[in-house]
Amino acid sequence: MGLPLVQPLEVRSALNRVRGMPFKWSLNPYRGCAHGCHYCFARSTHSYFELDADGDFSSVLFAKVNLPEALERDLSRRAWRRELVAIGTATDPYQPLEGSYRLTRAALRLLARYRTPASIVTKGSMMVRDIDVLGELADVAGLTVCHSIPTVDEAIWRRTEPGTPPPRQRLRAMQRLREAGIRAGVLMAPLLPGLSAEPGAMAATARAAAEHGAAFISAIVLHLGPGVREHFMAFLTREYPELAIDYGQLYVGKYAPRVYQNGIHTELRHLRRALGLGEREWNVRAPPPALTQLSLGL
Repeated sequence: MGLPLVQPLEVRSALNRVRGMPFKWSLNPYRGCAHGCHYCFARSTHSYFELDADGDFSSVLFAKVNLPEALERDLSRRAWRRELVAIGTATDPYQPLEGSYRLTRAALRLLARYRTPASIVTKGSMMVRDIDVLGELADVAGLTVCHSIPTVDEAIWRRTEPGTPPPRQRLRAMQRLREAGIRAGVLMAPLLPGLSAEPGAMAATARAAAEHGAAFISAIVLHLGPGVREHFMAFLTREYPELAIDYGQLYVGKYAPRVYQNGIHTELRHLRRALGLGEREWNVRAPPPALTQLSLGL
């Protein structure tokens, strides 16, 4: 596979208003993702650019080149209430593109300057480069980093997440953040029925998370919306044909049946209890800096 085509994208606002989620604001420095995960729910968003959810999603990428300027405008508004900003809700903020564009790093510096709490979801390992600014943001406003690691099974990883760093590399990155005092854990997302959602596979991932110092572990079961469904089912037929019929029966709609999802989350609760792991909390704020300074007599 050749290098992706990267196109500059100008935005009027860096922050997106979100409804029906535990957070009100999201931020995504990039559109499209070189990680190329076959189950990615954001694949369908490429249709906005008249591109497809298949090869185009991972080979035609967009960098929001004026994101720092747009974000500073957003954060400096008098109406801004320093509410939680979720980073990486659509495409990965630490995909390889970040190595040259550094838009995620610039956004983190601004969030720290304006004392705005954040959460990050990523399958990358590049965030170790930003431990300095991640630590600053955690101290002044609050930060949670969710390392998306659905499985530590390398055979499943290679097929389902072809452009991502190996799971153990991601775990080592998480461990580096934990050693720096940053709240970081594992998000097993998405869990794939018959593959990473099997009890043995879940247990192996949870144990690896605990061994690398995770503060928490959470999970999301695969969901298949329009566009993504067609891509994923074609992938499944090609790579795991023995599961294709089962998936067709399980995913009559976008989501797996509630009883199936409940079983997964019950298993996860048992694993948390056995390993002494917590749950992800969305808005973990740092103490107000001014009050902290007063309490220290500074």
